[in-house]
Amino acid sequence: MPKASDAMNDHDYTEISRAFVQAVWAEVEPMAPAVEETGRIPYDRLFPVLRRIRAFGLLIPERYGGLGLTVSQYLPLIAELAKSQGGVRALVHVHNSMAHALAAMASDDQAAAVLPGAATGELSVAFALTEPDHGTGADIGTTARRDNGKYVVNGVKHLITNSDFASHFILFATPAAVSALLVERDTPGLRIEPLPETMGCRGGEHGRLVFEDAIVAADCLLGEEGHGLARMEEALEISRVFVAASSLGTAERALELSLEYATGRVTFGKPIAERQAVQRYLAEMATDVYALRQMLDDAARKWDAGRRIPAEASMCKLFGLEAAGRVTDRALLVHGGLGYTRTFPLERLYRDARLNWLEEGTPTIQQLVIARQLLLDRAGSR
Repeated sequence: MPKASDAMNDHDYTEISRAFVQAVWAEVEPMAPAVEETGRIPYDRLFPVLRRIRAFGLLIPERYGGLGLTVSQYLPLIAELAKSQGGVRALVHVHNSMAHALAAMASDDQAAAVLPGAATGELSVAFALTEPDHGTGADIGTTARRDNGKYVVNGVKHLITNSDFASHFILFATPAAVSALLVERDTPGLRIEPLPETMGCRGGEHGRLVFEDAIVAADCLLGEEGHGLARMEEALEISRVFVAASSLGTAERALELSLEYATGRVTFGKPIAERQAVQRYLAEMATDVYALRQMLDDAARKWDAGRRIPAEASMCKLFGLEAAGRVTDRALLVHGGLGYTRTFPLERLYRDARLNWLEEGTPTIQQLVIARQLLLDRAGSR
């Protein structure tokens, strides 16, 4: 984990942040209507923009060509992207989360082979965890059997974001205990299939990986055999904070749009912002945004200081998804019937926010992690 003392200096970060925000609204947002209409992200237009603002290397250490941002520095950028097109946000989120995880999990040779290319977007790592017929964690059904110094992999993963262009997958498999393997896209025996379009965050691909006696070299093992579950939990831990930051960006944008609409919409001779019912909606939205922002600041500081934050990460994720749901609900009420149409970006934000309920674990999973950590802390304090 990075330490806060390793943070990029304020001047350089300000310049990077300014360029990032400008590109989001001058170049990414104009692509949104076409993405929503076609369900496809124009990679030929998007990737040059992301490369120019170094969006592929935000969390990759500087020694591999990335920017090496701390979590505190990264969160405002992914939140800003979440205010725009959700499919692009999901793409950048997964790429950076998995590059961040790989930097922690990989050997020096493994990292050097992948991370420099990931920092430029020439390579990309995706997360191969979720399965259609098994749970997530110790219940994984995908197997990786050792045979003549290699692994033979069988099983199916699905809902794999960025599966249409990822060059590598961090695969979790059994049998004896969960292990993590770094699997290349062109691995013999691996077939990649598309899945139906999603409700929101359109344009992103969430495909299916089918392993049929796929042959993976033994040196693709990440860490030690049987230690993959602990590695998976650490990767999910900080990624949940990133998802919560996405919830924050969506909520902030919904509040901004609602303030703009409420002050401009006039009924019975005065703006609806002067009506007590609308003021209540705005106040409740602002409270959720403020609370989530403070939770994220606290979690990021702890992580950057080198601390594990299992409970805090799940609290951020759980509160974030609920806050984004409430804020977009109230934003729809402020906008009235027009908010249900594509007249305003709110309709898009409303759909995009619902992915946050599912990314990196459902609410019940977050509640389980929080309660488990509370009980462990109590037992340890006795």
